[in-house]
Amino acid sequence: MQNVETSQTVNPFALPADRGALTPAEARAMFRSGLAVPTAGWSRGYAQANLMIVPRELAFDVLLFAQRNPKPCPILGVLDAGEVTGPLLAGGDIRTDVPRYTVYLDGQKVAEPTYISEYWRDDLVTFIVGCSFTFESALREGGISVAHIDQNVNVPMYKTNVRCEPAGSISGPLVVSMRPIPASRVADAVRITSRYPAVHGAPVHVGNPAELGIGDLGRPDFGDPVQIPEGHIPVFWACGVTPQAAVMESRPALAIGHAPGHMLITDARDSDYLVP
Repeated sequence: MQNVETSQTVNPFALPADRGALTPAEARAMFRSGLAVPTAGWSRGYAQANLMIVPRELAFDVLLFAQRNPKPCPILGVLDAGEVTGPLLAGGDIRTDVPRYTVYLDGQKVAEPTYISEYWRDDLVTFIVGCSFTFESALREGGISVAHIDQNVNVPMYKTNVRCEPAGSISGPLVVSMRPIPASRVADAVRITSRYPAVHGAPVHVGNPAELGIGDLGRPDFGDPVQIPEGHIPVFWACGVTPQAAVMESRPALAIGHAPGHMLITDARDSDYLVP
């Protein structure tokens, strides 16, 4: 198979005026029709999720990796080998209902298709992993703006020098997402997001990116850079792209994830993952 990107962004129709007002089923139908855009701000009130799809022979290692690294890898659900739908996407299809995927062969990204039907096998197990997009509505409702939504770009994500706890054949670095927060509101951002432990919870780091081994915030490993306004501090949350960084390092024969920032919009409510 050639080492190429197999698809370009498809925009078969105009984006809805209010993407946040779409139901998850409506959003998934648009992605199934070929729309490929980041999902931050879509379907307000509904949880978004990362994906990691691996052959059954690797599934236990992935499950153990997630158990040992719950901050970046909080599992919301699992589809058994060959299953393409489940309670988190009722009536949907995991092969078509994410706006864009990443396909890895021997740890190398070979494609970012809008569908993965051609790669699908009956032995593939799907892990649905919590995403920090889920708590962004709570941040905005609390009066804290979210830069990548305001700037209409993908969230910036960075590989760090923090090592995850390995499991079996799987090992790799922690990946973080970054949101600039006004210095006076950092404590509020920590408090708000800490109430969502199933979708990464409180930040893992506040302030100096060099302490995480990040040399240049303007050059994220995944996603897009954002402008950091005056008086704002970079705040870093554990990120569900971490399993993909582990795949790139551990080099399994086949693995499939979402394209960073292009999430599965689930039927679960954000409030389902809110703790008192």
